[in-house]
Amino acid sequence: MLFDRLIGKASPTAALRRGLGLLEKEQFTEALPLLAQAAQAGLPEAAYQIGRLYLQGSGVPYSPAEAVRWLEQAALHGSAEAQCLLAALLVQGLASAPETSAGEGAARLFSAIATNVASSAAPDFEAAHKWARMAAHAGSAEGLALLGYVLTYGPEHLRNPDEARDCYQRSASGGCAQGHLGYALALAGDARLSERKAEIAEHIRAAAATGIPSALYMFGVLAEQGTGIEKDPANAAEHFRKAAELGHRAAQMKWGAALIEGRTVTPDPVLGESWLRRAALAGDARAAEMIGHLYTKGGAMPPNYAEAANWYRRAAEAGSATAARSLSSFYMTGAGVPIDAEEAARWLHAAADAGDGSAQIALAQQLLAGLAMPGGRPPVTDWFRKTAAGGDLAAAFNLGVCLLQGVGAERDEQQAAIWLRRAAEGLPEAQYMLGRLLSEGRGVQADLKAAREWFALAAEAGNADGQAALAEMLVNGRGGQTDVAKAIKLCEQAAEKGHSGAMFALGAIHSGGHGAAIDRARAAHWFRAAAELGHGHAQLMLGRYLRAGAAEPRNVREARHWFESAVAQGILEAESELAELSAATSRMAV
Repeated sequence: MLFDRLIGKASPTAALRRGLGLLEKEQFTEALPLLAQAAQAGLPEAAYQIGRLYLQGSGVPYSPAEAVRWLEQAALHGSAEAQCLLAALLVQGLASAPETSAGEGAARLFSAIATNVASSAAPDFEAAHKWARMAAHAGSAEGLALLGYVLTYGPEHLRNPDEARDCYQRSASGGCAQGHLGYALALAGDARLSERKAEIAEHIRAAAATGIPSALYMFGVLAEQGTGIEKDPANAAEHFRKAAELGHRAAQMKWGAALIEGRTVTPDPVLGESWLRRAALAGDARAAEMIGHLYTKGGAMPPNYAEAANWYRRAAEAGSATAARSLSSFYMTGAGVPIDAEEAARWLHAAADAGDGSAQIALAQQLLAGLAMPGGRPPVTDWFRKTAAGGDLAAAFNLGVCLLQGVGAERDEQQAAIWLRRAAEGLPEAQYMLGRLLSEGRGVQADLKAAREWFALAAEAGNADGQAALAEMLVNGRGGQTDVAKAIKLCEQAAEKGHSGAMFALGAIHSGGHGAAIDRARAAHWFRAAAELGHGHAQLMLGRYLRAGAAEPRNVREARHWFESAVAQGILEAESELAELSAATSRMAV
């Protein structure tokens, strides 16, 4: 306006008005002198706008320090907007980072307020508390949300969950998106109020409607699970897509997975892999792990073990136990990487340290087998003890076995019996092991009757070792009455599962002397079945049958083979049998 141009030098208000008009036209350089004139005259709006220009690097060099100086001037003169922006900068340590995961959603409530700021300074909650409270007292809905944040996540002496929740609620009532999200998180984090799922969902919905990435992601999770709202996988995927496009790392992983699976959206494995790649490169371990799976299993994406190994390594280095275990198997088999036993052991150890139960069991099994571990013996008993103390029966069983064998700790049969007794409440393997301890008197008072009962429980659950052990007690009458017919049935059940001991027992029972009719053909059948599975005593008996022609034509050559196999198994009787066979063969040759 002509009037503004005529009196602009003398009128800070007019300078401000002209400066704001130029800002709307994005004429930042021309606007700056007018805003500076108005700010120097004490107009807080002008100082606030200059602070924003320095944050954006528009018309002036980017400078957080200069931005803070101008914002403080505006804030001190009562600008609630400046107070809010200043508080937001301070709670972020004068820095803004892209959205990452649902767990970080609360910490990024105000990232949209302070964009393009790059600093690694620590948050200043004290100063943020001062400015946020000033803005809140001025009636700013955004200030109330910021104050709620400081009262929730600030240092202990500033925290006040009840006041924070009240601030968030008042902010949400004022239409502030951050207030809606903060109030939802406050409700969800309070055990007394977390059941108000529908209310929580509505506040997250309101925040998501404004495009806050973390809110979009959270609402997607609610829709995916049907928590507080109707379950709607397609709606969940759409929210994941929107959040992913705004840079939310966990949403990128979810959206990539949705495109690959193709259950709720049109499948597009290539595009899905690219979204997973974005999330993985941003540090999402789960996304990197999923890419590794894609290139391992093949299907829509061709198998590429070298590529899979690279992504598994990235995920493992970010803390993924599953990826570390997969990488270990790659080094063990040479899939995509050179075979390297030390690297395989290192990554298996890392997976176990990170809590992967399968890796912990694999390491324990290797130790039980007597394999040396590079870097020292891993604390397998500590792993299992921690999980077992929480009621995990499998961990209790593994702990019991380790204590029984002295793996990862001193051998302690009494403690082993205690943990195996706990595991026996639900695991057939533990029931069998406890039965053995009771039958042998190891770690507990010997009790054959109780041993038989535990073997029976394991056998009823289909445990082959339990079936074979109970059969032995039924044949020999240990811990109760004999029942050879039932013993045969149990051995046959175990034999069907490949139990070589049960096969040998059937051969022995049908050989006679155990209360069953002699059936040498059947005995030879079971001795052969067990011998072929490496059972030493079965190899000895089969050799005797073949040497004597007891159940089939005499075959000295094959008898020799089985005697030699039994000798290799450490069966002393087989040595004399082999010597006699050799001597007899020599006499015949003479």
